[in-house]
Amino acid sequence: MAPARIEEPNLQREAAVASRSFRTQELQADVCVCGGGLSGTIAAIAAARNGVSVVLVQDRPVLGGNASSEVRLWILGATSHMFNNNRYAREGGLVDEILLENLYRNPEGNPLILDTILLEKVREEPNIRLFLNTALMACDKDGDRIASVTAFNSQTSTMYHVVAPQFIDCTGDGTLAFLAGAPFRVGSEQRDEFGEQFAPDAEYGHLLGHSIYFYSKDTGRPVQFVAPSYALKDVEKEIPRFHRFTTKEMGCSLWWIEHGGRLDTVHDTEDIKWELWRVVYGVWDYFKNSGRFPEAENLTLEWVGTVPGKRESRRFIGPTILKQQDIVEQRFHADAVSHGGWSLDLHPADGVYSEIDGCTQWHAKGVYQIPFSTMVCAEVPNLMYGGRIISATHVAFASTRVMATSGSNANALGVAAALCKQLGTAGQPLDPIKLLSKDNMATLQRDLMRFGQYLPGYKLKDGEDLVHQASSVASASGDFVLSSLPPDGPPKVLVRSLAQMLPLPQGSVPTFGITVISAVEATKLTVQLRGSQKAYNYTPEVILAEKTYDLVAGPNALSIDFAVESPQTQYIFLCLLQNDSVAVATTKTRVSALMTVEHECDQAPPEDVGVDAFERWTPVRRPMGHNLALTINPPLAAWAVDNIRNGVPRPTKRTNCWVPAAGARKLLKVEWKDTTSISKVVVHFDTDYDHALESVLRGHPERAIVFCVKKWRLLDLSEGEEKELFVEDNNHLSRREAVLETPASTTALGIEILELNGDDQHVQGGIFEMRAYA
Repeated sequence: MAPARIEEPNLQREAAVASRSFRTQELQADVCVCGGGLSGTIAAIAAARNGVSVVLVQDRPVLGGNASSEVRLWILGATSHMFNNNRYAREGGLVDEILLENLYRNPEGNPLILDTILLEKVREEPNIRLFLNTALMACDKDGDRIASVTAFNSQTSTMYHVVAPQFIDCTGDGTLAFLAGAPFRVGSEQRDEFGEQFAPDAEYGHLLGHSIYFYSKDTGRPVQFVAPSYALKDVEKEIPRFHRFTTKEMGCSLWWIEHGGRLDTVHDTEDIKWELWRVVYGVWDYFKNSGRFPEAENLTLEWVGTVPGKRESRRFIGPTILKQQDIVEQRFHADAVSHGGWSLDLHPADGVYSEIDGCTQWHAKGVYQIPFSTMVCAEVPNLMYGGRIISATHVAFASTRVMATSGSNANALGVAAALCKQLGTAGQPLDPIKLLSKDNMATLQRDLMRFGQYLPGYKLKDGEDLVHQASSVASASGDFVLSSLPPDGPPKVLVRSLAQMLPLPQGSVPTFGITVISAVEATKLTVQLRGSQKAYNYTPEVILAEKTYDLVAGPNALSIDFAVESPQTQYIFLCLLQNDSVAVATTKTRVSALMTVEHECDQAPPEDVGVDAFERWTPVRRPMGHNLALTINPPLAAWAVDNIRNGVPRPTKRTNCWVPAAGARKLLKVEWKDTTSISKVVVHFDTDYDHALESVLRGHPERAIVFCVKKWRLLDLSEGEEKELFVEDNNHLSRREAVLETPASTTALGIEILELNGDDQHVQGGIFEMRAYA
């Protein structure tokens, strides 16, 4: 046999020349998104899914920015770890989709798995061309418009020249907006400029710094640590809050290892990083070698961030500057495209070296709207601002800066880019700022709500939705009606005040029955009925009625008749005030849009900071947090099937949810007087919008939300027959689309719930929304 032929590789020769240039590649797209943090990733996907070609430029090797494995900060927003009164506040759209997918694949909170999810979401979009390790270098303008950007990939030694009619800046520091000459601010406004009473003084500082996180691991045997020479030498002397260090708190729990608030947080970032490394390795040396932490003997330092998590730098100016009052007063905006709910969260500029607390957090009584006019630039008409650089004061930025809020804004930017393309003429898209006109904004808000975005105070009025046009909507099984919840749950001792939230209509309040399983002694139990000043809030600040009951030692059955009226349709709070001598009965039954909360603490700000004092009532996470075992007379009928077409796919002042009656076929039926052609059906299931779904570090006991429909099908019910049009199994997401290969011509359509992700015996989940299109 002849030996295999060996091919000689080609040899490339180049003679010496005076100089060379990098290889250049020309790219064109409908929109160029600069920055691939969570905001840039979401903006790109949202645009791509709405028919826009996208070039996404990211200067890091992975997507996600502060959420990625390079930094490892959890994604949070309006839910704020469920530590505020913002019930059912988790962001919708792609933020919701990403967090639910992460829960399903990654309940342990591994940041590497989150990296794969974000990369997969982008790679699956044929309209996106992704360029990692590619840093924005320059921008060229044609008059006041951005004509192109130049970016360099250090791994491929390639210079990219990207031409697009629209640009979205999600770089974090506003690099593109800066190069394009857009107006910006850095630091804090004076209190009298906008009347913001929470604006900090110079002693507190005007910028938030950076943080670097670290992880440790127990190796099962003693591990020696020799600190690098640059490590901080005397932690107890240098760090005033050293007593707060514990080996049990790593990663995000040590967010207060923060530095840079007195420096230039753009240009001094490398210096800030070195100082943070100095602190981190000094703290670890303190753990390992001070002798104060014997529990650290077997611990090794597994990971230290190489990229600091940056909080604040430039804020770019739009037609509207969001202010403290917009957040605290929950002001209405006609151009609302997103929402927030994180606290006003300011940090001392001295960070880890400060003697005062690492942050000052004041919450509003509910969520607030974010207007589109904070995301566009009057001076650069084809530029939109994404991420933390939107138009806001330093104080308002303290709330809007967090990732889930920024991601919700990015939903709006991607959909806006698509609408600009749609409304453009002669191949030139409409400038984003022109979406502020009344008609264009109404269209943008409609498109956003179709996409799954939540806009507080708005409901989807969709003239093309055939379910809204249907002659009737009915449930074959009947609707869930709350008359009683069985006392089969664990006893709940009232070590804190407990409240059952109940969605009541305006008018007479029913009579409630509860069971005191045991009172260890003769005592008194005070029961209050509370509501909120604003119907859409969940701050139980208004006491509508109060009764005190004398309890005997042992079990007691209470009938509670307040004989009052609820002044408005809202969630009311049946509050059992703290008495640790009393245990009440709970139930294992869980129902969509029904929950209990406990009095966690009181927010008591100084009188001069412009923030409200109120009580914070928060839920206990599953598997705890049971509903009260109770009876209601007359029964509460708040889960009617017609809720699926009221335009609001989450609880607000109502459940906005259909829950089928227990023990029957879970089928809803939509009927039309005339034969109707349907090619797409959109369904919105309950994935518990109250759950924060932190993306990393904090683990979750569930892989899928118990209320969420796991298996369902779409049926043609014309003329009394059943024809299966679509079936899906193993679902764990909120918003699902059934796209039919062949449009169905029908007079009746059905959706049947076949299985939930939770225990069908104890969980009654439902459907928030159904829409259908020709």
